[in-house]
Amino acid sequence: MRRAADGWHAVLQIGPVEHRIWSKQPLTAGARYAAELPFDRDFEARAHAATRLWRAMNGRAPGPPFHRVPKQRRERLRAALRAVSAYLAGATYRSIAEALFGNARISDRAWKTHDLRSRIRRLVQSGLAFVRGGYRKLLRPRRRDE
Repeated sequence: MRRAADGWHAVLQIGPVEHRIWSKQPLTAGARYAAELPFDRDFEARAHAATRLWRAMNGRAPGPPFHRVPKQRRERLRAALRAVSAYLAGATYRSIAEALFGNARISDRAWKTHDLRSRIRRLVQSGLAFVRGGYRKLLRPRRRDE
């Protein structure tokens, strides 16, 4: 538990799941608490998190997470972060491609027109967008009704 300018933050580990709690006042053992859920665009996620916490606190299985990032997207995000990290450290697109995909996939003559060059450029651009705040989109998955 730690204090911040906006209140108190706690991490509860109940079984295999971490639950993050925010409170205006410090939490006290044995006290009764209520969840306050504003009717905003994050209501559905907040309600799901509150239900998972309630289930875990009552000895029940917490149920599935609100959303999962598919494996292919996780791999692309990982590659984008590695690419942008190398780019910001001064690496060339070619050296990034060699690090991510190996030397064998890149021929000396065709680098300017190689499909990996375009892929690396897109990964760097995605990584830059992610670093500039795009990571927040992971916290708000697309809803099917939007």
